Amino acid sequence: MTALLPPAARTAARTTARTTVARTTSAAAVAAALLAAADAWLPRVEYRPSSRWTGLLPTDEAAALVDPSLHDDLAAAQVWLLTWLPGQGTPLHDHGGSAGAFAVVNGVLTEDVVGGPVGSVREAATELWAGRVRPFGPHHVHRVTNRGTLPAVSVHAYTPRLSSMSTYALEGGVLLRTGTERAGVDW
Repeated sequence: MTALLPPAARTAARTTARTTVARTTSAAAVAAALLAAADAWLPRVEYRPSSRWTGLLPTDEAAALVDPSLHDDLAAAQVWLLTWLPGQGTPLHDHGGSAGAFAVVNGVLTEDVVGGPVGSVREAATELWAGRVRPFGPHHVHRVTNRGTLPAVSVHAYTPRLSSMSTYALEGGVLLRTGTERAGVDW
C-alpha cells in the first residue's frame, strides 16, 4: 500500500511505523545476555543440600547487568537464578501460560519434555551443557534435573511474569495435572 504513496510519504510512513512499534526483548535474549554477564551475579547464588536454591533477580538489576535501556522492556518479565546439586530437580510442570527460556551457566542439566497426541504422551530427554540457552513457549511442560555429579547453575527468564505453575504426572501416556501453585502464595 505504501508503494502508491509519493517517496516522501513512504519515508514518513516507515518512520512512523518504526517509532510506534514497541520493542520487546525475548526471554531467550535475556537469558543469553545474563549468561554472558554471569560473573556479575554468580557471587549471590547459594547451594542447599535439602532443595534447590532459587533467587529472584529484580528487573532493574537484570537490566543494569545487560543493558540499562532494557529496563522498560523487562518490566513485564521475571528473572530467576537457580542452583542444582546432583540429584536435585523439578517435578513435571508448566509456567502458567508464560513463555520463557533458561540458560545453563555451570554444570549439566537434563530436560525431560512432555509431548505427543492425547493418550500417547511421551517424555524426551535432552542434556543441556553450560552455555546452552533453551527457549520455550507458554504451553511447555517439562522437568529439569541435575543428573550429573557436579553442581549446576541456571538463569531463567519468563514473559509475562510467573503467576502460577501447574505440576503433572504422566500415567499410561496421559498427562494428569496434580496441582497448581500460585506465585507469592505457594512459593
